[in-house]
Amino acid sequence: MQRNIKTTLQSASQDVLRAARAISAPDGQVFIESAALLIADCYRRKNKVLIAGNGGSLCDAMHFAEELTGQFRKPRAALPAIAFSDPAMMSCIGNDFGFEEVFSRGVDAFGHEGDLFIALTTSGNSLNIVRAAEAAKKKGMQTIAFLGKTGGTLKGFCDLEWIVSGFPFSDRVQEAHMAAIHVIIELVEQELFSGVSPYVQPAAR
Repeated sequence: MQRNIKTTLQSASQDVLRAARAISAPDGQVFIESAALLIADCYRRKNKVLIAGNGGSLCDAMHFAEELTGQFRKPRAALPAIAFSDPAMMSCIGNDFGFEEVFSRGVDAFGHEGDLFIALTTSGNSLNIVRAAEAAKKKGMQTIAFLGKTGGTLKGFCDLEWIVSGFPFSDRVQEAHMAAIHVIIELVEQELFSGVSPYVQPAAR
């Protein structure tokens, strides 16, 4: 067991470095900056952010939302973000319409023109995420996709996307996604609240 632990930790350390290189690569930096600006502009318009993912990506979606509605680096006004995670809603929709519609129905219920939809999927092939992105586009919402592997079906569909390639398993992709999410949230806070009272809602520019 000790040998397996050592081997796994060595592999994980190498993967962390690869993920860090993916984030700091030019396309990763452009994505992070562009995503932060899209989110900040969404809030300046007094709109909201909707986020969806499955499994570990759902946990990342929830973490993303709570950092926006709560706070990240410093006290400031709450920012409206919803992660589709309500078990009653998801089981109802899954039972009545099929699991592929659990997020698109949420977009239909809560999304409005000018809102922003963020998709988290390590494969890009999760049908419920694809359907939700399609529903968001129909409502005039902007869309951001955090993808992995080859990008899957969702590749090229959203307004902004980032593909974390080179990892065969989802856990490493999700770790890269979460690191990027934290940087994005920090940039959003800087963009909206630098030089203003932390509890004052940002004004449109």
